[in-house]
Amino acid sequence: MAKPVVAVVGRPNVGKSTLFNKLIGQRLSIVEDTPGVTRDRIFADCEWRGRTFMLADTGGIEPKSDDIILSQMRRQAQLAIEQADVIILVTDLRTGVTANDQDVAAMLQKSGKPIVLCVNKCDTPGTPPVEFYEFYNLGLGDPIAVSSVHGMGTGDLLDAVYEYLPENDGDEDEPDIIHVAVIGRPNAGKSSLVNCIAGEERSIVSNIAGTTRDAIDTRISNAHGEFVFIDTAGLRRKSRVDDAVEKYSVLRAEMAVERADVCVIMIDGVEGFTEQDSKVAGIAHEKGKACIIAVNKWDAVEKDDKTMDKMRKQLMNDFSFMPYAPFIFLSAKTGQRVDRLFELIKFVSEQNAMRISTGTLNDVLALATARVQPPTDKGKRLRIYYMTQVSIKPPTFVFFVNRADLFHFSYQRYLENQLRETFGLEGTPVRFVIREKGDRSTK
Repeated sequence: MAKPVVAVVGRPNVGKSTLFNKLIGQRLSIVEDTPGVTRDRIFADCEWRGRTFMLADTGGIEPKSDDIILSQMRRQAQLAIEQADVIILVTDLRTGVTANDQDVAAMLQKSGKPIVLCVNKCDTPGTPPVEFYEFYNLGLGDPIAVSSVHGMGTGDLLDAVYEYLPENDGDEDEPDIIHVAVIGRPNAGKSSLVNCIAGEERSIVSNIAGTTRDAIDTRISNAHGEFVFIDTAGLRRKSRVDDAVEKYSVLRAEMAVERADVCVIMIDGVEGFTEQDSKVAGIAHEKGKACIIAVNKWDAVEKDDKTMDKMRKQLMNDFSFMPYAPFIFLSAKTGQRVDRLFELIKFVSEQNAMRISTGTLNDVLALATARVQPPTDKGKRLRIYYMTQVSIKPPTFVFFVNRADLFHFSYQRYLENQLRETFGLEGTPVRFVIREKGDRSTK
């Protein structure tokens, strides 16, 4: 489930961002001739020969610079190197091998990671110039001539990367294992929950926000089934993410969500809801993951017999963009309701993977459209010919209609509610795809 990470590194202004944009097929990284424009890492999916991996563009490395910004960029690049499965070292044909290139190459060799040497700005087709062969002196094997501006040589570069990509995670062959990402803002009790579940201290627990820097996998087997819990560093507001290590933690949390089948969104029951909680939940929602909202530290909340219902109603309003997510009030410290959490995880995972036959779907559709007529515009009524489910995780449905512009959001919401009322689909987002009759893109 985990996508391999390929880091694009090198000294400033060798064309890393241009190469990054060319490989992913869109202009995501800012490209300027000024060194240091890319300061943080930018990530995007890249696909080659049927394998998808995460490509990371990094700020230029100045190994011996005392400049504060450049030293932070170097630190971030080092973190990217630590987490990468494969590294692309980008160099510049026009400047030749520099002392900085040699220092960066030496740093990469110490990492022990597979390295693909890219000599950029080879813009003339045909045999590379004599200067190209100078790059053998870096001791990184055969260099690959590339023009990131024109795209020449990028296929050879990706072929070389492909050879180093790790094999698929063995857990993919075990479909009964449910991967659970525990996400939330700092100090909500994520590590405490994982430790409680594991029955041992797998993660460092501290009142200092940000103690957990990386994603940690904990495999659990119990009466409810097989689970892999991924504890992640807390997500903060971007304006407060100043430390380079913590910036990388944001990426790791997002990657953990992508690996997961179910996301447990931890809320601090004492502090209550914050805007950042909705942003954390939004990551899981946008990725189409099954979600549970876990209100932690419930043992420390002063309460009466109405406190839980009152907070539940408030949170339902706060998380109005994902009304499908169930709530659970627990305590990672005392273990209160943690066993119930496993039942919920298994339940929402099954809902996220639910398949519904086309015949059954269209029976529900016929009843729903008879009860509430489809919308009209200027005398033209929406006609829904039929619907079918095309994928799971999340359940995704295609509607074939006469005019897509008539399928208003409010009517889509009505049909979604009818599906949920009939089939449950609790704990999972639902995706709709609208196709006009005769639209060949439906295939």
